[in-house]
Amino acid sequence: MALLQISEPGMSAAPHQHRLAVGIDLGTTNSLVATVKSGSAVCLPDAEGRMLLPSVVHYGRDGLLVGHAAQARQNEDPANTIVSVKRFMGRGVHDIGELATPYRFVDEPGMLKLVTRAGVKSPVEVSADILATLKARAEASLGGELVGAVVTVPAYFDDAQRQATKDAAKLAGLNVLRLLNEPTAAAIAYGLDNGAEGTYVVYDLGGGTFDVSILELSRGVFEVRATSGDAQLGGDDFDHRLYCWVLEQAGLRGPNAHDQRLLLTRAREAKEALTDHDSTRITAVLSDGQVIDQELSAHDFQQLTAHLVQKTLLPVKKALRDAKLTAADIKGVVLVGGATRMPHVRRAVAELFGQQPLTNLDPDKVVALGAAMQANVLAGNKGDDDWLLLDVIPLSLGLETMGGLVEKVIPRNSTIPTARAQEFTTFKDGQTAMAIHVLQGERELVSDCRSLARFELRGIPAMVAGAARIRVTFQVDADGLLSVSAREQSTGIEASIAVKPSYGLSDEEVARMLQESMQHAQDDMQQRKLGEARVEAESLLNALDVALASDGELIAAEEQARIRTSMAELRALCAADNADAIRLAAEALNQASSDFAARRMDAAVRRGLAGHNIAEL
Repeated sequence: MALLQISEPGMSAAPHQHRLAVGIDLGTTNSLVATVKSGSAVCLPDAEGRMLLPSVVHYGRDGLLVGHAAQARQNEDPANTIVSVKRFMGRGVHDIGELATPYRFVDEPGMLKLVTRAGVKSPVEVSADILATLKARAEASLGGELVGAVVTVPAYFDDAQRQATKDAAKLAGLNVLRLLNEPTAAAIAYGLDNGAEGTYVVYDLGGGTFDVSILELSRGVFEVRATSGDAQLGGDDFDHRLYCWVLEQAGLRGPNAHDQRLLLTRAREAKEALTDHDSTRITAVLSDGQVIDQELSAHDFQQLTAHLVQKTLLPVKKALRDAKLTAADIKGVVLVGGATRMPHVRRAVAELFGQQPLTNLDPDKVVALGAAMQANVLAGNKGDDDWLLLDVIPLSLGLETMGGLVEKVIPRNSTIPTARAQEFTTFKDGQTAMAIHVLQGERELVSDCRSLARFELRGIPAMVAGAARIRVTFQVDADGLLSVSAREQSTGIEASIAVKPSYGLSDEEVARMLQESMQHAQDDMQQRKLGEARVEAESLLNALDVALASDGELIAAEEQARIRTSMAELRALCAADNADAIRLAAEALNQASSDFAARRMDAAVRRGLAGHNIAEL
């Protein structure tokens, strides 16, 4: 007997079908992708079981590398290995200040671009490569095509940075269900997991950005009361301060790109080591042979970076004032971002609020988990336990008026989506057109705010100054993106603009890049596969070169000859273009050298035990 699937009009005929949607945390240092499985949000690992994808892209002779494989190249080829690209999203060269980088920038009209071996790349294109990798991981893990993704952005990202992020997702082939503020995503993860209610502060110190949000959680409603932050402050700045300290201690001036990247990497490693240890050493051999070997205590590190920690507390206090709250009104403080693992950051937050912050969710994963929950709702997978998210815009939106002044139409911390209108009039007799300049910021002068867009309303009836009535309407959608329209009331003539910031990509550029990515998708995948195989092979060969040079006497000449023969075969294959052959040869070399590796380990243990008796051990 045939069974019929009956459904309500407009509803799915397959209510059991789970739509595949993900949340993506596009981070400065690391990125993640998460989804909801069996009612719980989980991060999706790569083929090796790693959750975190380093936000690093390498444009090399072998093609494109993303993530761990790219990270392995950043010291040897820093100019073509892009790290912390999120700091450049929607920004010009003048916006990034004196941050030490090994890159060559092109300050074109709009967003800055980076010169690489693969050509001039915008931060949007670099970010798209990271997002495409996460998309491929998700589809491989979930076994199907994604219906959409929620991509997170810092709460203090302005319209240009949000549009750039959306362009990057579109270029990666993602359907963006919504851009979600990172602190709000963290609150979703905590609120739903812990059933929390009350007023919470989300303190989000990531690799390149700092955000703070104050949220009211009540009966499934997440209302953002206030938000603040600094889009140019993060863990990278702590690394940079250590890097400058190393230069001062060593008396170095103007290191080359290779040494700069090497020392920045060592600074980051030292910062991470001091999370769990009282001291660490920063050691490096520079390209001119100079040896850096400096000891750094946790106390000295805290002294060097105390001003950066204090810099994060200013936006926290500002957000409290905006929400008309005191520290005593806060029920809990949620820490987000890997940089919040630093002990002196946690102490400062605890002292400000008089309570220990919440850390029971992994600060690296919490944003992606919250984004996955929101994606699950927007994809239509939720049932009766839907919840409502009320986010806010981070900066006021307004128009230029005569005298170079800014008239705010939508004030900061307004709940989105929202629409507001205001009437303006002409300044001169007989004026038949009006230039409308849309601005973003909190200052009173146009020169102190960010320009978003300009357009003109023409066809205004010639009247005496002040007689015409022009109604200007601002609309902000759930992603925090803006559209503006102007209408002359007596005639009904209208002009409008969807604000595409000057720092974003044009539709033509996005379309061209999408077309190129589709045309070369197969080639790009093969080049990626080949590049990763070569990186792994080179790493193995280098390790064996060092091992044979130092401990070659541990094996017989015949065995050493077999290993060297396998190494020569692998080197020859690396010069060719067969990724599968390289992988097979690398596996064969691993097996051929396994006895040698075991003997080296035994020898190392013997050396470590030499001169000690059992009682001492």
